[in-house]
Amino acid sequence: MTRPLEGLLVVSLEQAVAAPYCSCRLADAGARVIKLERPEGDFARAYDRAAKGESAYFVWLNRGKESLAVDLKTQEDLALARRIIAQADVFIQNLAPGAARRLGLGADELRTADPRLVTCDISGYGETGPYAQMKAYDLLVQAESGLAAVTGRPEGPGRVGVSVCDIACGMYAYQAILEALLRRARTGEGAALAASLFSGMADWMTVPLLHHDYGPGAPQRVGLHHPSIAPYGVYACAGGAEIVICIQNEREWRRFAEQILRQEALAEDPRFCDNSARVANRAALDREIEARFAGSARSAVVEDLQTAGIAFGAVNSPADLSAHPQLRRVTVETPGGPIDLVAPPAEERGHAPVLGAVPALDQHGAALRAEFAG
Repeated sequence: MTRPLEGLLVVSLEQAVAAPYCSCRLADAGARVIKLERPEGDFARAYDRAAKGESAYFVWLNRGKESLAVDLKTQEDLALARRIIAQADVFIQNLAPGAARRLGLGADELRTADPRLVTCDISGYGETGPYAQMKAYDLLVQAESGLAAVTGRPEGPGRVGVSVCDIACGMYAYQAILEALLRRARTGEGAALAASLFSGMADWMTVPLLHHDYGPGAPQRVGLHHPSIAPYGVYACAGGAEIVICIQNEREWRRFAEQILRQEALAEDPRFCDNSARVANRAALDREIEARFAGSARSAVVEDLQTAGIAFGAVNSPADLSAHPQLRRVTVETPGGPIDLVAPPAEERGHAPVLGAVPALDQHGAALRAEFAG
């Protein structure tokens, strides 16, 4: 099957997570992606050695790409990069703000030479404004964006356990590039795009921000509970086994009170009669739920929840995820051997994903230098 982006050339001067996430999705969709790496390699190659001697981050984000190691401080390699970009449909870079422009690889200069080119600059805080030159890594942006203030337990903030700011930025960049390519197909005109870790996470923080700007105040840290919905969180069953439950509407609340808590009167109790009341009286509500669940085995609680049609889930570990019956995997070749990765989240019915191998550093260097020789 022809993949959606076959025939397109993407050049990505990239490192770490956000830009590689974006270009990896373009490669999955069939684009030819040439990854320009510094001579010592993308520093994400050295984050760990968890995946058969390879970095788990690098294996996750760099399948299907061609690796070319270049030293852009030399005129020879800079000229090579320019020749490759001159034939590209998309150019992505996440150097420090202004660095690409100083190399003559800025969006304005490249698009003056080729108006059909789609460029995407990825940065921590954007290329303008008072924070433009600040170094920005995922945890720093989790803190700067306010995410840490709404994540964790009441006694202190917590880090989201994955690189959520990088991932959000990479997703937005991918989305914007696809939109630009669709418009180019109609108009013939490319685009100069930009995405940043901070702007991506600021968008994800819209609800807490609106609560601060227009409501009663930003939500407080509530651990594994929802700040705006109750009951929606984790509760202990007999023996300490945990379960997460979620009530989304008043019909579910009535069934929960009657069939799970076995206290029909609670459905009409003024403290719990609607979601706002339940959130305001969360502590009292939690005591009712905890008293009921503490005397029942988790399996019995699950059976009751299923009968009542109440949403629930487990508090799983990575080991539990590895064995999860809903987890889909794909096998990808790496320099250290085949690795089973999580399959791309979006599926096309009737078609299995076609994913390329993870490249060794400069694996395609000689071939690319020959192909794009001056």
